[in-house]
Amino acid sequence: MSQLQVFSNSPVKASSIIGTDVVDPKGDSLGDVKEVVIDPRTGRVAYVVVSFGGFLSMGEKLFAIPFSAFVYNVEKNEYVLNVSKERLKAAPGFDADHWPSMSDEKWNRDVYKYYERSPYWE
Repeated sequence: MSQLQVFSNSPVKASSIIGTDVVDPKGDSLGDVKEVVIDPRTGRVAYVVVSFGGFLSMGEKLFAIPFSAFVYNVEKNEYVLNVSKERLKAAPGFDADHWPSMSDEKWNRDVYKYYERSPYWE
């Protein structure tokens, strides 16, 4: 990022994350946060579910993205995801009525691998 931006790692409420804009490093909109998924065994955030596309929630595609893939920009109250729109369009996604089984280890590993992140449970 070429301009000076302030980032924070302070704890936040999950409810304050939902609805927050997600942008690429250039500031172009990628979508917004729909859900925060927490692993009940560890208490760690497993994923942030981001919506992309659609109009008035119709036809939108959802993506489970490792929380570690985001950087929070305090000044703009947005999450920066260093993934191009093209790569995001090709990412494993799902629709709101057909969520994947998040307990499926292969699915989890595939998602983390796609975003080039180490699984949160390791």
